[in-house]
Amino acid sequence: MRIAISIDDTDNLESRGTGEIASLIADELRERGWGTCSYITRHQLYVHPDIPYTSHNSAMCFYADVGEGWLEPVIDYVSEFLEKESAPGSDPGLCVAVPARLAARTELIGFGRRAKREVIGMDEAYDLAGRLGVHLSQHGGTGQGVIGALAGAGLRMSGNDGRLKGFLEFAQPYRMLRVDELLQHPVVDVVKSVTGEALKDEDLVVLGEKPKTVLLEGESVLLVAASQSGNSEARWQTLHRKQLKAY
Repeated sequence: MRIAISIDDTDNLESRGTGEIASLIADELRERGWGTCSYITRHQLYVHPDIPYTSHNSAMCFYADVGEGWLEPVIDYVSEFLEKESAPGSDPGLCVAVPARLAARTELIGFGRRAKREVIGMDEAYDLAGRLGVHLSQHGGTGQGVIGALAGAGLRMSGNDGRLKGFLEFAQPYRMLRVDELLQHPVVDVVKSVTGEALKDEDLVVLGEKPKTVLLEGESVLLVAASQSGNSEARWQTLHRKQLKAY
C-alpha cells in the first residue's frame, strides 16, 4: 500500500530543517522493516505576513510503500517522532494520505495549489482532511503546520510541483557529462530542456553548482538550458538554484 507522508513547520532558525526531519523518518521506516520510501520533495507555499514560517515556508513529502497492517503504526510513530524531535517554537503538522483511497484527489491537489498563492485557515484544512479520509494532526505549538502538511501531500500527488531534497552527486569527478550518463543516476528519470528542445544521448551537459531535479509529470526531471559556459563542446547546462525556485 502506497502512502504519502507530508510534514511542515518542524524547525526554527537554529535547528535542523524539516527536510532533515523527513529524511530521518524515512530512514527509520526502512530500518524497522515497515516499507520502502521514495525521494523527498520540497513544496514551496505562499509567503505572506499572515503566515508564520521559519525561512522558506515549504512542506516536505515522500511516498512510502508499506504493508496493509502498518498504516496505523506508521502514523503513531511519525506523530511521536514529531513531538519529540521538532524544534522549540515550531508548529509541526502531519498528513498521511493513501492515494488509492482518495475518491476526490483533485480536491486535495486543488488545496495544495491554493496554498501556494493564498492564506488558508486550519479549520478548512481539517474539514477537507475529514471529508477525504486523510489523517491530519498537529504536534506542538499552534499546530499551524497542518495546513502546509496537507498542501504538501496534494502537491506531491499532482506530480507537477516541487524540488527534490538534496543535490545530485556523481561518481565521476567531472563537471560535464553526456545525457545518457546523467540518466544512469538513480534519481534522474528524465533530462529535459526548459524550452522543450529534444536532447540527444550524446549531448554534453555542464553541471552547475549543486544540481538538483524537480518533479514534473510524476518524474524526477533534470532541467537544462542552452550552455552559457563558453565550452564549445557542451550544448547544455543545468539550471541555477535561483532558476529552480519557480518549481
